[in-house]
Amino acid sequence: MAEEKLYVSYNTVHKLIKKLAKKILDSGFDPDVIVAIGSGGFIPARIIKTFINRPIYAVGISYYGIDHKHREHPTKIQWIDEVQGQLRGKKVLLIDEVDDTRATLAYCVGELLSYEPEEIAVLILHNKIKQKDVEFPPEIKRYYPAMEVEDVWIKYPWDADDIDEQERLEKEMFERMKKEGKELLI
Repeated sequence: MAEEKLYVSYNTVHKLIKKLAKKILDSGFDPDVIVAIGSGGFIPARIIKTFINRPIYAVGISYYGIDHKHREHPTKIQWIDEVQGQLRGKKVLLIDEVDDTRATLAYCVGELLSYEPEEIAVLILHNKIKQKDVEFPPEIKRYYPAMEVEDVWIKYPWDADDIDEQERLEKEMFERMKKEGKELLI
């Protein structure tokens, strides 16, 4: 299929996060705080707060400048230096929407490790099955992807111009997958 895309609705995101919240708690990880990577991690972080009620700190990491040109490495746009003392010895749940190259996630993990948390776990909606540019440091022992997906373009609902169209396209994608005998997302 030419230019295959994975369409995701808010409803699907909510269901995936609910399953992950149960998986996290069942694994014995009980985070003290949630750190959301913006902008893709903001909505999943807020949804998981419904199931794991912890404070959320927001960070902004970007691979692109305001000129929309790709940089060589991620950079901080917004950070949480003022709460670094509150992270020492704490369990941190780091959230983003997708693990594509892993560069942003690994950069954020490295920065958070300097605050000496007890543990950092990583939660993402989609892990793209492909070679990553960076590996996590050995301190990362808990990694929670909701789904493993091929290296396709993912259309999240928060990027949709027309949310009704987004839901229609996701439904069509589910129907096509079902006809092809492929596993459904949720």
